[in-house]
Amino acid sequence: MASILVVEDESALNDLIRKELEAEGHAVRQAHDGPAALQMAREHVPQLVILDWMLPGLDGLSVCRQLRQRHLMPIIMLTARSEEVDRVLGLEVGADDYLVKPFGMRELLARTRAALRRVELESKRAEGGAGAAEQVIEHGPLRLEVESHRAMLNGAELGLTPKEFDLLHLFAANPGRAFNREFLIDRIWGGDYEGFDRTVDNHIRRLRAKLGEFGDKIATVWGVGYRFIP
Repeated sequence: MASILVVEDESALNDLIRKELEAEGHAVRQAHDGPAALQMAREHVPQLVILDWMLPGLDGLSVCRQLRQRHLMPIIMLTARSEEVDRVLGLEVGADDYLVKPFGMRELLARTRAALRRVELESKRAEGGAGAAEQVIEHGPLRLEVESHRAMLNGAELGLTPKEFDLLHLFAANPGRAFNREFLIDRIWGGDYEGFDRTVDNHIRRLRAKLGEFGDKIATVWGVGYRFIP
C-alpha cells in the first residue's frame, strides 16, 4: 500500500481515480486546486502524486516545481495538452511521467504501479546494510561507486570533492529529473546553509569541467535549475 495524492479539479474524475487506487489497496488523499495540493503535501508527504496540469489557484506546473524543491516522490502529470513542447516542459520541471486526457484507467494504474516499483527498488538499494554489494550507477562511460564515493569516467578516477560527488550522485540516480537550486542547497548542503546564492552554480561549473565533454550531460533548465540527461 502506498500513500497517493490525487490533484484534479474535475470532481468526478478525481473520485474515479481515488476509487480505482483504493481498490488496489492504496491510501488516497484528494485535492481540487493547486494551493490545497501543496498544503496536503506539507502535512503528509505522499509517496506518489497524480497531478492535473490545469488547476484553479495554481497550475500543475507551478505545483510540480514547488514539490520538486523539497521532495523526490514520483509525479505523474495529467493533461489535455498533447503537443510535444508541453510534454517536454512538464518533464523538465520535474514530472516523472505524462498522461494525455482522455486516458484509460488501466493505463494510469499501470503507470502508477511502475512508478511505485521504481521507488521500492531505490529504497531497497538505499537500505542495503554493511556487507551488501557496492551500489553502482552507470551511464555510458560514467561509473559511480556510491558507498566508496568513487567516480570514474572512461575508467579513469575523477578527483571530485564530497559535494561534487553528492551532486553527481543525485543527478545520476535521478536521470531526466530537474532540480532547482533551493532543493540542491537543502539536499546537498543542508537546510540551515547560509552561503552564497551562487554556490550551486559554482559547483556545477567545476563539476562540468572535471567531466570534460561528458559535462554537457548536466543540462541547465532555464528558470528551474539543472537536470542530468540520460
